[in-house]
Amino acid sequence: MRLGGLALLLALAGCGEARVPTPPVDHAGTLPRVMSLNPCIDAILLAVADPGQILSISHYSHDPRATSAPLDVARRFPANGGTAEEVIAAGPDLVLLGSHVAPATQRAIADTGVRVESVGVPATIEESRAQVLQVARAIGHEARGRRLLERIDAALAAARPAPDRPPVPALIRLGGGLVPGEGTLADELFARTGFRNMSREYGLAMWDILPLEPLIARPPHLLLTDGAGPGTREGMLARVPGLRVVDFPSRLLQCAGPNLIEAAGTLATIRRGATGA
Repeated sequence: MRLGGLALLLALAGCGEARVPTPPVDHAGTLPRVMSLNPCIDAILLAVADPGQILSISHYSHDPRATSAPLDVARRFPANGGTAEEVIAAGPDLVLLGSHVAPATQRAIADTGVRVESVGVPATIEESRAQVLQVARAIGHEARGRRLLERIDAALAAARPAPDRPPVPALIRLGGGLVPGEGTLADELFARTGFRNMSREYGLAMWDILPLEPLIARPPHLLLTDGAGPGTREGMLARVPGLRVVDFPSRLLQCAGPNLIEAAGTLATIRRGATGA
């Protein structure tokens, strides 16, 4: 997700663990009016829902540091703080939430009789694809969800390197030194777009912190980090002998879903710039 603690909070706890079976939607009737309490769900919802269905989205999606959806699109809709009081006041037909919502809040929402859909954290790209369909079905737009999947699949295919090209050794280091290690969705995306994640060489776990000292002592072949512009601390890492630093917006790893389209394209562009292919 986003810088430091917020990044880890949204990336790992942005969506709920348990899944509630989705009842069929009556397409002959009115489509459900929806509240989303999660920024990762917001990105999918904004991509597949009718605008009139969306009562509100997570307040994170109005924050340029935390949004996983285009900010100008997200700000067309009211934001909520994820409270039961807001749900009760809005009276939605459906609430989409994740595990970051406190259990007491979840119970209070459920007690109102509002239908609740809990969306799981995708650990793989395939799980993210399933999540897109889950949300699309819940709001009555499965066909739009499938079209979104086609766009995601096309972006991943276009970002794939030629079979004879060896992977580029590289490391992603987000705000606060947060590094996505092996076994994460970010690691899978890295591999699919032609990179080899060097996190293991630093002894890092799935999501771990890499201080500057070991990074400078043993610089990776290529470092992807947010805010690597001239005059920034990250940009100054480019002065380290043997280290090439490339700017990579951390927002692209906040969530999967529609974000995979831009993330895959950006990684492919970085790879081509590093290798010429």
